[in-house]
Amino acid sequence: MAGILFIISAPSGSGKSTLVSELRKQVSAVDFAISWTTRAPRGSERDGREYHFTTREEFLSMADAGMFLEHAEVFGSFYGTARLSLDDALAVDHDLILDIDVQGAAQVRAKMPEAVSIFVMPPNPKVLRTRLRNRSRAEGVVDEEEVFRRLGQARKEIENYRQYGYILINDVLDRAVAQLEAIVLAERYYRNGEPIAYRSRRVLEVAAACLLANSQERIKPVLEAFGIGGDPGQQGFLFGEDSDDD
Repeated sequence: MAGILFIISAPSGSGKSTLVSELRKQVSAVDFAISWTTRAPRGSERDGREYHFTTREEFLSMADAGMFLEHAEVFGSFYGTARLSLDDALAVDHDLILDIDVQGAAQVRAKMPEAVSIFVMPPNPKVLRTRLRNRSRAEGVVDEEEVFRRLGQARKEIENYRQYGYILINDVLDRAVAQLEAIVLAERYYRNGEPIAYRSRRVLEVAAACLLANSQERIKPVLEAFGIGGDPGQQGFLFGEDSDDD
């Protein structure tokens, strides 16, 4: 089989890392590109596990040398995916998942238009805010200013959803994992003729339902909740007007 490049993007706190981790437990021959970053480790993060942590100077030197497939600056820190990650996966016919933001995704699509792109949405700003706060608590501090900033950035990122081939809404984890698994298996089936061993018709139906063209009704409430193409008054959660989850 020929390896497939999967791009997954989502606002910070949407749970895409958990989705990828669960997918890799259930589907074989899927590699994950560990990104490089100049930000400091958070909480229990370890170098070489969640990220390759490096200095700003070293990162820029790597970028100048053309070592990144994509790189971007986000919230004042640089993030990038090494070309070597893709080379290593393709050498053993594995699929590769890139967990990258909308800037990096646009760069990769321009270079590799055959890549499969997936955008993960939180169900609404309230849920996203709770997840961001819970993550901050797990890291030992709750920075409300940082939470507010990431909520604002989430809206901007969601506005780019039309650039992606598939849309997932991570409201129920098990369902979102099943949808992500279906997308990977369906793409393998269509691109490489790889058989689907279990309930193949159902898998293809689940994947097809996640296609952008078939997702408009599912994502409409999410867009409205974030004030995208709907009533601007729906953006109240972004500004902390509802606090019953505190």
